[in-house]
Amino acid sequence: MLILVRHGRTPANEQGLLQGRLDQDLDAYGRRQAVAVADFIGETCAVDEVIASPLLRAQQTAAAFGLQIETDPEWMELSYGEYEGTPHGDVPAEVWQRWSADPHFAPVGGESLAALDARVRVACEALIERATDRNLVVVSHVSPIKAAVGWALDVDLSVGIAFNSHLDQASVCRIIFRAGRPLLQSFNECARGLPEQPEADWLASIDGT
Repeated sequence: MLILVRHGRTPANEQGLLQGRLDQDLDAYGRRQAVAVADFIGETCAVDEVIASPLLRAQQTAAAFGLQIETDPEWMELSYGEYEGTPHGDVPAEVWQRWSADPHFAPVGGESLAALDARVRVACEALIERATDRNLVVVSHVSPIKAAVGWALDVDLSVGIAFNSHLDQASVCRIIFRAGRPLLQSFNECARGLPEQPEADWLASIDGT
């Protein structure tokens, strides 16, 4: 099984900033989320391997599983280039429109959704054999996780990454494999016992964190 985990909260998440490749530590609440999601997954299955984006927030969330971490840059968040660190509401409306309408659009110094989708699909394909009979946790970010879900559903890029859905911090999506084919088993599972932390509602299709 491929178990996709979104990292815990960072100060940028709390402040409503477009985070992308900004490399921040988890905040105190995010560290609690990391422990909670590791416990939550451990209650449902044995984890055999842990893979994580190289960004600190993913590495620190992955460390809560207590296993050796395999770092894979293919699972890194989308780069927002010149807009990283910008409050969500300060990004011009026309930029959001281009992002949602054109998967090949990239801001100055940033990455397009098409490029992200391509690298995530390669990463997913590389894990099929390992995840067929082992439980692999991949700690990543909203955009790569949505791309992986789109891959599992065998849908077009415009649906896979930009579908109108929400992923909570420290949430879980599970992909199982039958005859080498991925099947989405769950989406946005959340550990219980932590208070909800509402996030800014800016663009459902691109979370940026």
